Amino acid sequence: QVQLVESGGGLVQAGGSLRLSCAASGRTFSGYALGWFRQAPGKEREFVAVISWSGGSTSYADSVKGRFAISRDNAKNTVYLQMNSLKPEDTAVYYCARRYYGGTYYEKSQYDYWGQGTQVTVSS
Repeated sequence: QVQLVESGGGLVQAGGSLRLSCAASGRTFSGYALGWFRQAPGKEREFVAVISWSGGSTSYADSVKGRFAISRDNAKNTVYLQMNSLKPEDTAVYYCARRYYGGTYYEKSQYDYWGQGTQVTVSS
């Protein structure tokens, strides 16, 4: 069974930090790049970050570059998103997803399995 489970969301003041985790089942995780997306109320789901299977390659949305860091621990089948200097506009439900297809990494259509999401709320 394929499963991705996010955790670590919550309420934080602007300027604060949170670390999100996404635990994956073995078949979901091995050999695949993993990404984080987010969706704010009334908006489209948007790309945040992606990391390669080895962890040697990462990419970020311009809106989070320099503030967020994606990493993974393949021994624990877990991918992380460290979020620093949070802003109210970072408020959203955050999802992790497996990148299955080889197209443009920031397109949702390139990802096949998704977690249920974790809410991040940043107060001003």
